[in-house]
Parts: sequence; structure tokens; C-alpha cells
Amino acid sequence: MTDTNHVPTVELDDDLETIQAYYEMRGWSDGLPIIPPTTDRVERFVGAAGRAPDDVVATLAPRNGEATVERIAANAVMAGCRAEDFPIVLAAVEAVADPALNLNAIQSTTHPTAILLLLSGPVAQKAGVQSGPGCFGPGPGLRGNLAIGRALRLALLNIGGGSPGDGDRATQGSPAKIGYCIAENVEESPWAPYHTDHGFKATDSVLTAIACEGPHNIQDHYSISGLGVLTTIAGAMAQAGSNNILSNSGYPILAFGPEHAHQVAVSGYSKSDVQRFVWEHARFPIAKLSPEWMADGAYQRRVAKLIDSETGEAPITTKPENIQVIVAGGPGKHSCWMPTFGGDTRPVHRLLEI
Repeated sequence: MTDTNHVPTVELDDDLETIQAYYEMRGWSDGLPIIPPTTDRVERFVGAAGRAPDDVVATLAPRNGEATVERIAANAVMAGCRAEDFPIVLAAVEAVADPALNLNAIQSTTHPTAILLLLSGPVAQKAGVQSGPGCFGPGPGLRGNLAIGRALRLALLNIGGGSPGDGDRATQGSPAKIGYCIAENVEESPWAPYHTDHGFKATDSVLTAIACEGPHNIQDHYSISGLGVLTTIAGAMAQAGSNNILSNSGYPILAFGPEHAHQVAVSGYSKSDVQRFVWEHARFPIAKLSPEWMADGAYQRRVAKLIDSETGEAPITTKPENIQVIVAGGPGKHSCWMPTFGGDTRPVHRLLEI
């Protein structure tokens, strides 16, 4: 096919090993086996979107590739998505291209930032995106999480050009770059849904794209009060080396496990109380940094002015409300946090009409 408005087709033997080898050779794979994006499969996805195949959804950095509906569909098929979930993938591609996310920097940085897709509201259940036990990992019932997250990543690889060692300069990378998509555990959260913090109604379905690292576990099996849990959480988030502490900016994510969330809420802490507590206590003693770091110009511009003159500590971000609080996971006294890329990126929200 030579029509430039459509994805070119390639004829291959109907043999999975041959197809996998060809895609690997062409650099069209993330290293895992793919579902062959046959013409009929791609057309079915395009039909589910209700849009023309050559509609340009976004331009994806760093290659500035045109992400048409058809091209995104091909990658969604490869990822193992269901056709009915394809509109979520389109919304994700549109979200990451928003200038607020700063995709060019995220795709080409040496930092191991991935893009977390967070679904909040009724759409999560419809798409089968899990919010409970093991929601960040693999397993039966997690196809929605993995396939939707992987579809976005394949689009970033194949359309955006974010290939390791080429467009993607990440020093070590991250398994979160394979597929990173969860839902908020609204049923077990003691607080209002995350998307209502950002002006949406509780009944809305919202997708949020956040450039962040993989989950950092926070375990506290011993505290019997909300204050104790929050003290542990703040201590875990006050770590040297994160882009948040060392630039004093960005939108770090705190994902409470349900047990920790209830323990904190029963102790009388609202979500805004949590944000304030973490902001006041997740601070790092700057004296523990190297003299070379402290003398750096970027440090002086971004960090020095925010250091507490009495304690010599730097906050995790510029203000409490920058800390993104969600509830996710199942039983067990574990929470986690995800450092973000720092102040050069912001969460992007999209209302889903699904």
C-alpha cells in the first residue's frame, strides 16, 4: 500500500515466530511478543474509535511523529488491547502530547521516568483496569492495566521514536516503561476520588497521565495511629536523589494502600491534612548532599531559596497541594510513592466520554 494517509502494509508468512522476528528486526517491538496488527484487526479498532483512520490525534516527541488513529490502533493491537478500550488509548496519546507534560524532555531524558496512566471513575470498571491487589504488577485479570499501558508505550516507541539508546536516553530505564496503568481504588478509599481534587464530578470518568518513576514501597506494619503511618511515609519520601527533593518541585504521587489509608483517616486526617503533613515532614537535610551539588547553579536557583533556615532542610515540592494522593492496592500494610520528573512536567487530565 502506498497511500501515505494510511499505515503501509507488509505481507509476512502466517507464522508467529517469523512475525516476531521481523518486528524485532525493524525495531517495532518493546521486546515482548506482539499480536500481529493485521488489516482487519486495525480496522476493527478504528471502527471502535468512531474516527477517520487518518485523523491526527497528536504529534509525539522526540521524532515528532504524527500519531494518527490508524497508527495508534496498530500499536494498540500489538499490545493486546481490546477494541472497546481503544478510546482510552487515544485519550492517553492526546494527554501525553499536552505541553504541560513536556513529552520531549520525558522521552529523551536520562532519568528513568515512565508515564503512569491513572483511571478514576466508572470507566475503570468498564475497561477492567484493576485498582486492588497487585494492580501495578502482572497477573490474571490485569489485562486492562497492562495492555492499555503497553499500547501507549508502543506508540511512544514506534511513533514518537523513544527507543532506548536512541530517542530514549534513560541510563538504566525502568520496567514501568513496559506498561504502567492502574485505577484508583475508590471503593476502599476513605476520601473523595482523585479526579474530584481537580475539578471533575465524582461520576465523571477521567484519565490522568503523570510522568513518574516506578513505585517505591513504604511498609509500616507497626504504627497503630495515623500519625505513625504518616511519619513513616514522610521519612520514606524524604530521600536524596529524587528529582522532587533535589529541585524542590514537581508533583510526587503518594499511593496509600487501603489499610494505611483507613488508619490515617480514622485518626482524623483529611486528604489536605495528609498533603500538609507530608510537605512539612518529607524534608531532606541539605548538609547531607555533596559540596559540589550545593555549589551548582541549578541548585542555587531552584533549591537554596526554599531551604528552612532553622532546620537546613528542603521540602519535597513547593507547596502541599502538589502532592498527588490516591488509594490503590489490596490488603497489607504497604503504601508506595512515585517520584516524578520534577518541576518540568505536570499531571494532565482528560475527561473520557465513554
